[in-house]
Amino acid sequence: MSKKKPKKHDNVIARNRRASFDYKLSDDFEAGVALAGWEVKSLRLGQADLADTYVLMKNGEAWLLGCHIIPLDTASTHVVAEPTRTRKLLLNKKELAKILDATTKKGQTCVCTQLYWKGHLVKARLALATGKKSHDKRDTEKDRDWSRQKQRIVRDNVKQ
Repeated sequence: MSKKKPKKHDNVIARNRRASFDYKLSDDFEAGVALAGWEVKSLRLGQADLADTYVLMKNGEAWLLGCHIIPLDTASTHVVAEPTRTRKLLLNKKELAKILDATTKKGQTCVCTQLYWKGHLVKARLALATGKKSHDKRDTEKDRDWSRQKQRIVRDNVKQ
């Protein structure tokens, strides 16, 4: 009798795939996200979009802008839902100082690359990013296409 492998649950809620294409990502941070009850319920259903999401530093605090959480139907909640409201990020002082230093002095930006569950908490993966030039984006596409072609060639040669 073979042992059954336990199902591996993917804890990722949403990814910002565009960020790795538009930016060169460097340092990663993990931040908690302050959410309302209806937002957590929507995230449990996987209704979030991180396109054009970035982090703004204001008064020594980090804020998540542009994160779109699709509200539930109005019958199940009594709160007027604002899907693109600014959400507070929970970071320690050293991380806040590092992000503030990079965004002001080095000219980098801080983007949210994914939202995920860590236990019962919602966490955001943040990355310091430098914008790519158009020729860098073309190089990324060429590398991606070549890796796909290599996989096809290997797959076809193994079958024969």
